Amino acid sequence: MTRASLDKKPYDVASMFDAVAERYDLTNDVLSLGQDRRWRKEVARAVDARPGQRVLDLAAGTGTSSLPFALAGAFTVPCDFSLGMLREGRRKHGWLPLTAGDATRLPFKDGVFDAVTISFGLRNVQDTDAALAELFRVTRPGGRVVICEFSHPTWGPLRTVYEEYLMRALPPVARAVSSNPEAYVYLAESIRTWPDQPELARRLQKAGWSKVAWRNLSGGIVALHRGTRPRD
Repeated sequence: MTRASLDKKPYDVASMFDAVAERYDLTNDVLSLGQDRRWRKEVARAVDARPGQRVLDLAAGTGTSSLPFALAGAFTVPCDFSLGMLREGRRKHGWLPLTAGDATRLPFKDGVFDAVTISFGLRNVQDTDAALAELFRVTRPGGRVVICEFSHPTWGPLRTVYEEYLMRALPPVARAVSSNPEAYVYLAESIRTWPDQPELARRLQKAGWSKVAWRNLSGGIVALHRGTRPRD
């Protein structure tokens, strides 16, 4: 699969991530010009994992994104539907309880997590609304959600430069460093077609989340959305 499609067939997306698993973390670092490290620090601050809490890190890939939560003392479950990513994660972080799971049918009971989070994975799910509802289901009343996702720069000139980078500069860079550069053509197109910040906030509210807000990072290239599951 080399072009973004609205249906995002799960098998095709999983196969794509299987193919990039070996050099995924390195490729992300290069393509984001090192900004992914800053973005993940902001996610860790927003999640605010504490000892004794339970955190679900969805679309965790190799588990690298889960490390800050686990190191903070929270019982952290990295979950992904790419078996290739999970195999690479077990090689790198074998002590984490890496778990296979589909975002639209999570293999967890109701209300078991204090916090749920997903970074740079929600736009690859076939049914965004179903995934937001599933995250809501597995979060305890009073628990929180943090979503970090590529979004749309709010300043026109930056938006123009960014779109040029996505479609012109990103593919050749990906060819140099990625194990499956064609996958990054899909990823670039999926970013362009992703809903903007207010629309994602609306979808969170529709799924039942309250106190929904977002903060732009890097001028809106990335947006950090937050919400709370209301107490019963």
